[in-house]
Amino acid sequence: MLDTSLYLVTDSTGLDEKLFLEKTEAALQNGVTFLQLREKEKSTREYMALAEKVHAISRKYNVPLLIDDRIDVAMAVGAEGVHLGQSDMPISIARKIMGSSYIIGATAKTVPQALEAYNSGADYLGVGAIYPTTTKVKTVLTSVDTLQAICDAVPIPVNAIGGLNRENIDILVGKPISGICVVSAIMKADDSGLAARELRQAMQEKLHI
Repeated sequence: MLDTSLYLVTDSTGLDEKLFLEKTEAALQNGVTFLQLREKEKSTREYMALAEKVHAISRKYNVPLLIDDRIDVAMAVGAEGVHLGQSDMPISIARKIMGSSYIIGATAKTVPQALEAYNSGADYLGVGAIYPTTTKVKTVLTSVDTLQAICDAVPIPVNAIGGLNRENIDILVGKPISGICVVSAIMKADDSGLAARELRQAMQEKLHI
């Protein structure tokens, strides 16, 4: 069973590699249960080199590493899986290439997208953006009513994503999500370990996750 409760999507913007790896490890030490490496600007070789370093850390904490977008990078470094957005390779094709042993996650913003992803072989869904985000990805806001409808429509884990932090997760109270995905709440914090720990505590108190 996947534990997607506290799902960190990395952002290396403005960080040198040493600090990036330190912040990532601190988050893993303090409650992150699922890790996605997301790099939009790196070459394939750079992406692979960083993924190998991140994977060495995530293995220490038995946390699955997923690579954003890039099936080739995920398979080359032996990561546990890949996360695919709506403009990436179709999940059904990815599943054919990767086989059943890899985790494949999908982004969904509507019930039809969620059903298609599930029927194509996705293992979990990231749904959002719940709030506007500061990351360099195109965001379309998703209402909590749609989030609820997606949770009701598919039997796989559903995570909320998009601008979430310990102060604003109250909007998710009562929603049958498996967890939340965060980027800035941990990566942009001065102390990423403390941020992960406080977020974990807030999730347990407010969302019972």
